[in-house]
Amino acid sequence: MLALQPTTLHAVQTAFTTSRDPETAADELYSALAVAPLCQVVFFCSNDYDFSSLAAAIGKRFADIEVVGCTTAGEITPLGYRHGTITAIGFPRSSFAVQSALVTNLSSFSFSDAQILVQDMLDGCRSRQVAPIKGNTFALTMLDGLSIQEERFLRLLNAHLGSIPLLGGSAADNMCHNKTHVFHNGRFHTDAAILLLVNTAFDFEAFSIHHLQPTEEKLVVTEADSDDRRVLEINAEPAAVEYARALNLRVEDLNPQVFALNPLSVKIGNRYYPRAIQKVNPDLSLSFYCAVDTGIVLTRSRPEAILDGVEKLLADISQRIGTPQLIIGYDCIFRRLELEHLDLKDQASQLLARHHVIGFNTYGEQFNGMHLNQTFTGVALGGVGY
Repeated sequence: MLALQPTTLHAVQTAFTTSRDPETAADELYSALAVAPLCQVVFFCSNDYDFSSLAAAIGKRFADIEVVGCTTAGEITPLGYRHGTITAIGFPRSSFAVQSALVTNLSSFSFSDAQILVQDMLDGCRSRQVAPIKGNTFALTMLDGLSIQEERFLRLLNAHLGSIPLLGGSAADNMCHNKTHVFHNGRFHTDAAILLLVNTAFDFEAFSIHHLQPTEEKLVVTEADSDDRRVLEINAEPAAVEYARALNLRVEDLNPQVFALNPLSVKIGNRYYPRAIQKVNPDLSLSFYCAVDTGIVLTRSRPEAILDGVEKLLADISQRIGTPQLIIGYDCIFRRLELEHLDLKDQASQLLARHHVIGFNTYGEQFNGMHLNQTFTGVALGGVGY
């Protein structure tokens, strides 16, 4: 066992840049983050950047620091929600030991691959740990949000992580649904995932909440292509037609805002989990962001006050671990669309900024081996050290 040496603990550093010039953006982030020796930088960036230029600029400026990241459908910065920016977190060596890995070709990732990966990363963390691994370590994921591999990948990882909390978000591309990227070792990648093991001297708490309540109306998936997360029929009718009928809308009226405000959920055990619709296809099937299969029962759900639960959650966390120095937040893009529809985005931004939330709007969230939709998921870092 590594002997832990008393040290001065440094808090995490956060920064963001609105510069669209990659060199300037990288310089601004480095200047704000590198105030203490860092073991890891994590960033979340707009899909609007030139990726090759941004990768080169980050590699040049952060040459001696491990950097990972992903693309978004919107960023959560120190000032709240933003679009077209890069927001970033720097983890100081005095307070964190972070191990990162890139997984490519997600469909071929196996049970034994996951076992080897997790063990190697745990060994790396133990060699530099700042607190005992058990109870002081969490895992973060960033996945290609269009890979359709999240459920399988998370299930394999979670089987080997034991009591280590696993959470994260699916990379996005600003609702273009073309390509989503993760960043590792100086390059942007597709069909890939990032895994981070974070050992820390600070208290932390992982969480996941949503604000949707089930109604009595049920929609039965009578035909689905589970490999593509595509529902062909609901109640033996074309899926888009039946979903629109349930909302008293025309198929041509269906859009992301309608999907966000009229969610569907599936009951697993005693809990309901949202299943977000991605788009209507030309054959009137519906593509989903999360797993679907023939025979599942989708329950129409209604949104409740979206900010009430967040305010209570953050207040409760502050009581348990103290005022968070940082909350890494993975916030579904449909929550942001709902906030914009309700004209609550500015109020939400102020709330997130007040509680030091940094993160991004996702195409899906991950929590303890499950792939989720329409949640606010994350981890709060307290200010009391080991």
